[in-house]
Amino acid sequence: MNESPGSFESLSSRVDELEKRVHALEHPDAVKASLANRTVGVASATPDLGPGSLQTANIFPLLGRALLGIAGAYVLRAIAEANVMPRVIVATVAIAYAFAWLAWAARCSKVAGIAPHIYAGTSAVIFVPMLWEITLHFHVSTPVVTAGVLAAYMTLATVIGTRDGCMRFAWIAQSVGAITAVALAVATHDVLPFLVTLLLALAVIEYASVLDYKQPIRPMVALVTDAAIWGMIFIYNGPPNARSEYVGLSTAALVFPACLLFAINASGVAVRTILQEKKVGVFDAVQATIGFLLLIASVLCFVPRNGSATLGILCVVLSVAVYVAIFLRLRQHGEPRTLHVFAVWSAALLVVGTLWILPPQGAGVALAVAGLAAYLLADRVDLRILELQGTLFFCTATVVSGVAHYVFNALGGILPGRPAVVVWIVACSAFLAYVAGRDASNDGSARQLLHLLPALLAVSTVSALLVHGVLKFATIAVALDLHHIAFLRTLVISSASLCLAYIGPRWGRVAITRLAYAALAFLAAKLLFEDLRHGHMEFIAGSIFLFAVTLIAVPRVVRLGTRSRAAMHAETAVHLGD
Repeated sequence: MNESPGSFESLSSRVDELEKRVHALEHPDAVKASLANRTVGVASATPDLGPGSLQTANIFPLLGRALLGIAGAYVLRAIAEANVMPRVIVATVAIAYAFAWLAWAARCSKVAGIAPHIYAGTSAVIFVPMLWEITLHFHVSTPVVTAGVLAAYMTLATVIGTRDGCMRFAWIAQSVGAITAVALAVATHDVLPFLVTLLLALAVIEYASVLDYKQPIRPMVALVTDAAIWGMIFIYNGPPNARSEYVGLSTAALVFPACLLFAINASGVAVRTILQEKKVGVFDAVQATIGFLLLIASVLCFVPRNGSATLGILCVVLSVAVYVAIFLRLRQHGEPRTLHVFAVWSAALLVVGTLWILPPQGAGVALAVAGLAAYLLADRVDLRILELQGTLFFCTATVVSGVAHYVFNALGGILPGRPAVVVWIVACSAFLAYVAGRDASNDGSARQLLHLLPALLAVSTVSALLVHGVLKFATIAVALDLHHIAFLRTLVISSASLCLAYIGPRWGRVAITRLAYAALAFLAAKLLFEDLRHGHMEFIAGSIFLFAVTLIAVPRVVRLGTRSRAAMHAETAVHLGD
């Protein structure tokens, strides 16, 4: 019996349908999952036509509402111009109207799209010209009241944004408010109220950032505040006739903004790095430094009498606080970059504070002792950044106390007088700091340099003292002339180079060995610029002979010392093996 192909196809489709029904009855879960996937696919393929879409059908109504809002602002402006009702009432209604648009932007911020930005921009377009008009044109509001309203506007934007967990619209109000504060400060010639507005806004933004709310506008507000404070310092530090239009301020009012700025920045950094154990940001470190520099500038400009001493005490107190944070918190739990930033701050504060409080020689003694303490603590607590601080302290002490000048004159210049006590203290401190460190050949180049600097300071100072002593002793026998002084200096430096070449390899001190060769280089320069210029022929010959002997002997003494130390180590290893 022959059947048509259509009958076979119909029969095949019915059999397939029956198989699918049986499979659905036997596996109901798989069928439900397949239907769910199809539903998701259809939903994802459907275009988004919600309120936040950027399609033309949604943008035009948003722009229309924004234009209606601006038209309402112009109506209020016309009412104020016509004196139909008291301008104070009109100004109050206008402020509330701008705030309402900001609140509407916050309400729409929960829906993704451009609507919050448009409404926040509309609020700013309404608010800023209105605030400018009622302050400068209608004179309804004083600068203090205007600054308060501006601070409330910026604070409301930040608070609403953090409460809703969305800061996508708040940056518009914050940035426009910061720029408006600077413009009104210049236009009204009343700087302080608007500076306080900027500082209050910065404090609120900083607090929100500490609470882990993203604040993308924080750098901009901070930099605008920095520029405004610097502008105030520049204006009020000038001659009185150049700022006759600006409101007079007391000394406390002039110093207060910079103090508050530094307090805000320092508090934010301390909370994030010490309490929350976060890595210090590059902007946070730079901003805290800028705030402190502005504080220093304001105090030095407006408190000229006791400003330096006050800043010195403040620097020392802050340095102690930073050191406490390093040893109690950051050393165990801190991130390396945070530890290094705090170490730089502590050292810089201690150096600057000491120089402002103490006279030069007293500062040299204090910094030399601080350098010795830094090297001792670095080895004890295994914190190598302290060695770098110790090097900074020693270098500063050498320069400010006159030790560098004394050493240079004693070794190659005009013969100095009796060495001061500070020279002995710096030399002893540098020597003890070098002895406390572990100067080994397997250290890196950076650590070897940190060991070399105190060794150089100690050796050069001791050599200068030896030259001074030898010359004083020689004056008992003969009246010294320039050629006598040059020869005796060559003799002392040659002897010092040989001693260093002998001690360095035998004690395993790399810096001492290198200083032996550095002494040879100094001898060569001295022979050229002093002995050949001021010496007699016999003394020139004697100086050349001493230099030649030293030049030949130093490498040999170093090699003998190296072999002796290697043999000693080998003998010790044999004894330990037995």
